[in-house]
Amino acid sequence: MNEKKYSPACERNRAPILEKLKHYFDTVQEVLEIGSGTGQHAVFFAQHLPHIHWYTSDRDENHSSIQAWIEETELPRIHSPYSLDVKSAWPERLFDAAFTANTCHIMAWDEVICMFNGLSRHINTDGLLVIYGPFNYLGQYTSPSNEAFDHSLQNQAPHMGLRDFEKIKDLGAHCGFELVADHDMPANNRLLVFKKTTNTSALNKSV
Repeated sequence: MNEKKYSPACERNRAPILEKLKHYFDTVQEVLEIGSGTGQHAVFFAQHLPHIHWYTSDRDENHSSIQAWIEETELPRIHSPYSLDVKSAWPERLFDAAFTANTCHIMAWDEVICMFNGLSRHINTDGLLVIYGPFNYLGQYTSPSNEAFDHSLQNQAPHMGLRDFEKIKDLGAHCGFELVADHDMPANNRLLVFKKTTNTSALNKSV
């Protein structure tokens, strides 16, 4: 039984994201993707960045779709998903970089903090963290569509919602990640690029 799931959003945004990753990941060898979701991004990026070992991850309930996409492509450098819960379970190893798309507004804020804490322990110094998704700036929506999206998220679950760019930037700094680029992307999304500059790891949930 083919358990592949399909996301139209992944299909739309994958090419613009890839153009940025080609630049930032040109010398990267091993990437951890947090929240691989359907698995579409992983196989697309692995196809077009053949020098990279792409390590997928997600909660267990999403593994069947990720694995189905991986098995269909038969690419040698894409790896079966890690069971990753940002609050507890992380791979026991280091990576050169990490990528995550459309996760910060799905996680609760304390989970976003846990994600940055975990990444501070699992990305090599001078490694990169790339985050894709919609953000607010100075507490304001950047478009009516983002405002409508935020309201729809909060109607689904109170813990979800668009995050403020400034809080993400400050959180990164507390965890040893310096923001090096903030790119405007299609459909009112952003691509944030951080570089790990220190070995700072622990951060309590009050930040």
